[in-house]
Amino acid sequence: MSGTEESTDEQVVTYEVRGPVAVVTLNRPQYRNAQNSKMTYALDAAFTKAVDDPDVKAIVLAGNGKHFCAGHDIGTPGRDIDQSFERKAVIWWDHTDRAGVDSRFARESEVYLGMCRRWREIPKPVIAMVQGACIAGGLMLAWSCDFIVASDDAFFSDPVVRMGIPGVEYFAHPWVMNPRAAKEFLYTGDRFGADRAQALGMVNHVVPRAELEEATFAIAERIAQMPQLGLALTKKAVNQAEDLMGMRSGMDSVFGLHHAAHAHNAELDTDSLAGLDARSMAKANKKAAGES
Repeated sequence: MSGTEESTDEQVVTYEVRGPVAVVTLNRPQYRNAQNSKMTYALDAAFTKAVDDPDVKAIVLAGNGKHFCAGHDIGTPGRDIDQSFERKAVIWWDHTDRAGVDSRFARESEVYLGMCRRWREIPKPVIAMVQGACIAGGLMLAWSCDFIVASDDAFFSDPVVRMGIPGVEYFAHPWVMNPRAAKEFLYTGDRFGADRAQALGMVNHVVPRAELEEATFAIAERIAQMPQLGLALTKKAVNQAEDLMGMRSGMDSVFGLHHAAHAHNAELDTDSLAGLDARSMAKANKKAAGES
C-alpha cells in the first residue's frame, strides 16, 4: 500500500476476544482513525459478532495508534461518500443516485445518526477506551458507549460550528454534559481535556496513558461478572430514562437543523461543508488550541 492509497482489503476495524471481553478497535491510525462508511459497517459487524457470542459479557471500543478518532472522514483517500453499502440502521433509499439534501439526509440518517442509535442499544455493556483526539464524529462513537475511560492526554471537541453546522449528527451534547457546558463546547470549538470532561460527567475515569488499557479491562472484567440479562435490562432502563428526558426527540430536531446548515452551505459556498476539508479543519483547530 502506498502512502496515499488505502488498500481495499485493509481491516479498518479489528476484532478480538480476551476472556469475557470483546475488543473492537478502529484501525486507520494513518488517518487518526477517521470514520468512513467502510469503518461504520465494519464496526457494526464487529458489534453484532460480540452480541452473538454468548461468552462475550462486555465490549471495549478502542482506537489504534496515537488517537481514538479524529472524526468523520472528510478528506482521506479512503473517503467513500459516493459508495453504496447495505443499509441496516434505517429503512430508506440509497443516497448515491440522489442529489442535494435528498442524498445527504439519506446517507447521514443511516451511517451517522441511525448507526449510533443502533449501537447505543447493544444489549451488552460497551466501554470506550479513549486516548488522544476524540473529535466530532469520534464523539459520536464514544457517546454511543455506556462508559468512557480516558487517558490523561485525551481531549474532546466538536468544532463543526466552524462550518456553520450546529454540532455532529448524534447530538447528545446537552445530555452528556450540562447545557451551559454544551454551549461553550460548541460556540468556541475548544478542546475539553480529560479532567474537565470528567468533571462535567462525560467521562467516567481518567488514568495515565500507560495505565489506560489495564484500567479499562479491569472495569470490563468486573462488569462481566454480573448477570447478562440483568445488565441488558439495566442498560435499557437507563437509556429509556434518558429518552424520557428528551434525548431522542432532541436529536431528531437538531438533525433537521444540521441538514438546514448543510443546505445553506451548499447554496452559498463551494460545498455542504463550507469549503472546509480535513486539512483546513485540523489547521483551524490547532490554531484555536494554540498549537503550531
